[in-house]
Amino acid sequence: MKDIWIPRLSDVFEARKTISRFIRRTPLIYNRGLSEELEADIYIKCENQQVTGAFKVRGGLNLMAHLSEEEKKKGVVAVSTGNHGQSIAYAAMKYGVEATIVMPEDANPYKVEAIKSFGAKVVFHGKDFDEAKEWTEKELVKKGVRYIHSGDEPYLIAGVATIYLEVLEDLPDVDIIIVPVGGGSGASGACIVAKNIDKSIRVIGVQSSGAPAVYYSWKNRDVVKRDKIETFAEGLATRAPFSLPLRIMWKYLDDMILVDDADLEYAIFLLIDTIHQIAEGAGAASTAAALKMKRKIRGKKVVLALTGGNITTDQLRKILMKYP
Repeated sequence: MKDIWIPRLSDVFEARKTISRFIRRTPLIYNRGLSEELEADIYIKCENQQVTGAFKVRGGLNLMAHLSEEEKKKGVVAVSTGNHGQSIAYAAMKYGVEATIVMPEDANPYKVEAIKSFGAKVVFHGKDFDEAKEWTEKELVKKGVRYIHSGDEPYLIAGVATIYLEVLEDLPDVDIIIVPVGGGSGASGACIVAKNIDKSIRVIGVQSSGAPAVYYSWKNRDVVKRDKIETFAEGLATRAPFSLPLRIMWKYLDDMILVDDADLEYAIFLLIDTIHQIAEGAGAASTAAALKMKRKIRGKKVVLALTGGNITTDQLRKILMKYP
């Protein structure tokens, strides 16, 4: 791993130049239904419409562009429950780099097939992200390939932060930005942009109550790990925090809350019902948080980051059947 430094706002602007030819500028959609229910102006940042169906591709593309020629020749390896893997696989395809993605044995099949479609090799190991990560760091990294961490990569965070440049350009008077937290790269990116442009903007993270390691680490200002994960939202399912995002969130993040799986399922339903946007579990977390924070956001302009829409048909069908 190279030196870990905290990206600056200038790094985010540079990242946008680097990745702009590969990505979509995703829409910021006013949600009338949620706005009326929450008595606030609610806007959804639709990264589910990104080229891989999720926000992380912005980071993968920016990081891949900064690898040395030697690193590109040797190839890259990443560990992922899905969206980080798609990000690295897509970026590797664009830059002609061989990529291996290690995934848990019960990984989302939709995301597995998407990764393979970008030409990456998929290896399955372990029951969850952390087991896959531990095995990869012991067995594959020693072969000399460049290991791309899910969060402790400054260029990755600078890349995903470009989402929030778009948000502030489209809605410069935003009051609150709510961002899902798995490892924390997205929330870190939001913090870097918002707090360096307008310190009055509140950035709030949201994590699953079934995988709250980052939440407790942020609250206690100390690293807290969990032994098990109990959430269907694989994008939120980490048992241990990542160093760089945690440092950034300790410095800038205004608050973090927890939501449970029932909250996530209802938020998935509401996003379809109100603005016809499909969210995966992690992608719906910001909407679930807004519903829990009604009193705190009343009267405010609020952006909810819909970070990904890579949900399986079976998952979506089961959720929708609960809300006829």
